[in-house]
This record gives sequence, structure tokens and C-alpha cells, in this order.
Amino acid sequence: MRLKHTSKNEDSGNIFWITMTDLMTGLVLVFIVMFFYAYIHNHVNQVEQSLAQENANRSLQETLKNENIEASIDPVSGVVKISDLELFDVNSYKLSPKGKSYLDKFAPAYFDSLFSNEYLDKNIDRIIIQGHTDSQTFAGKYSADQQYMKNMELSLKRAFEVANYMTNTSYNKINGERLRKMIIVEGASFSNPVLENNKENYAKSRRVELKLVMKKK
Repeated sequence: MRLKHTSKNEDSGNIFWITMTDLMTGLVLVFIVMFFYAYIHNHVNQVEQSLAQENANRSLQETLKNENIEASIDPVSGVVKISDLELFDVNSYKLSPKGKSYLDKFAPAYFDSLFSNEYLDKNIDRIIIQGHTDSQTFAGKYSADQQYMKNMELSLKRAFEVANYMTNTSYNKINGERLRKMIIVEGASFSNPVLENNKENYAKSRRVELKLVMKKK
């Protein structure tokens, strides 16, 4: 019976490949661990940010409620919706006396609440003030495109009037310079109507919304 002899070179080769295999396996495991760590860390951060913003939204909601200010606030996104009936006369973009009185209370409560919240104060990038109309048409012979753009003009002018008046109210002016860099005015015409039972609610469609855009991480 012959014994099979293994040369030293063969032994060295086997050891080399086994070592490389172990090394590659170890590296794969390290990458897997790092991937899951990054994923979990990112997920936790997102959850924490979401909870912080929801807490800020609730705080704003409580502030407006305590000041007896009527406004619809989405508890998740923080979007504030103000009915046009609170702000304007019919078919007008000029603030009514009632609208000015409303913003005299709303603006300082809104701005001061944002900047007094630690999370929002550090993370707000933009404040979008956006006007919306309903889809009812203007009197006269206008094409569908012309009707849309006339409503676009109205929605934009209303958003501008609100932004212009709000920035001249008695909010804490220490935040004035930051605020001037944050505010964006937009018109949306009737592109985003409020529907109830698959039918447009004209009164709710006519509104001004305030939206927060947060800094990207």
C-alpha cells in the first residue's frame, strides 16, 4: 500500500487559499454588519425626526387653540390650511378687515411657535405660503387654459398678500432675517381641490396653505 505524499508546495497552496477564503468570508460578514448598522441607524433617526416633528405640530396646534385661532393643521405634515373666508372678500385678493385681524393673531403665534421649538428651529429650510382656488370658472369667454391661469393669478396674489402682511406683524423680529430667507410664495390655481365623497368642496378648496420644508440630512 502506497502512502500519498503531499509536497510542501501543495500544502502551502492549500493554506493560502483557505486563508484567502476565510478572509473574504470575514470581509463579507463585516460589510453585512455595517450595512445593517447603517440601515438601523438611519431608520432610528427617521423615526426620531418624525416623532419630533409630530410633537412640534401638536405644540403649534395647541398654541393656535389657546389663542382661539381657527386653522386646520395636519398632525403629521404640519401643513396649516386657512379658509379664504377668514382672509378675503369674494373674488378678491386683497385682505379683508377680518383677514387682517385674523393674521394679526395668527402670524406671531405661528412664527414664534416655529422658532421656539428646538427641532423646528434647527431644521426648517423653507416656509411655503401657497394659494389655492376652487375650480369654478370666471364669467366671460375664456378657454380652459385661460380659466386655469386666471385662477393661478388669483391664488398667487392671495398667497403674496398673506405673506406680505404676515411678515409685517408683531412676531419676534429677532428671527426676521432668517424668515426673509425662508419664505416662498406660490400659486396653485385649482390643481389640488378638496374632495368630499368624490365631489369638490368649493369652500374648502379656496384656501391658503403654509407648508414647512425641512433641511436635507
